[in-house]
Amino acid sequence: MRRAWADVLATARRSVADGLVVGTSGNVSARVGDVVLVTPSGVPYDRLGPRDAVGVDLNGRQVIGALTPTSELPLHLAVYRETGAAAVVHTHAVHATAVSTLVDELPAVHYMAGALGGPVRVAGYALYGTEDLAARMLRALRDRTGCLLRNHGTVVYGSTLDQAYDRTAQLEWMCRVWLTASAVPGRAPALLSPDDLRQAADKLRGYGQTR
Repeated sequence: MRRAWADVLATARRSVADGLVVGTSGNVSARVGDVVLVTPSGVPYDRLGPRDAVGVDLNGRQVIGALTPTSELPLHLAVYRETGAAAVVHTHAVHATAVSTLVDELPAVHYMAGALGGPVRVAGYALYGTEDLAARMLRALRDRTGCLLRNHGTVVYGSTLDQAYDRTAQLEWMCRVWLTASAVPGRAPALLSPDDLRQAADKLRGYGQTR
């Protein structure tokens, strides 16, 4: 549990260093058995240490720590209840948030969309920290491992914190690519077909080193 909490803190601090969140916005969690370790509400990540761990069960009942869990706890718990996720990263990344205000789905400008299950959807706007937002997020996540939240940010999950974070970074990068290409006067970005994305997703499953 101690190691998992250290990984949660490291990922949260990385999200600040990489500019995916500002201040205490965004949050990170990891599931260890029936316990979800999650960053606390309103505390800068660089002020947190090993003794500040926050953990809840899948019903949201606090079982570890005294600090109040993130206000976005409903988002995290919804993902764990409905998927096999072991980690969730939520950010307010600039380009992804900008895209969430413009379209209902991120156009397929790059094959890395295949790593998220296909074109990334935008969940309809709802007040942060609510069950309504969590429900809208789950609809957008259907058959996907990441989505955008309208006028809000991103939610991405994975089988590890590293995977969830890497997918988050890829999503932000794809949003930046689309915004950059769309800004060229008189031109529209070329988009990939569903078959292109399926082929990419199949190939990405075997990407990297094999043990």
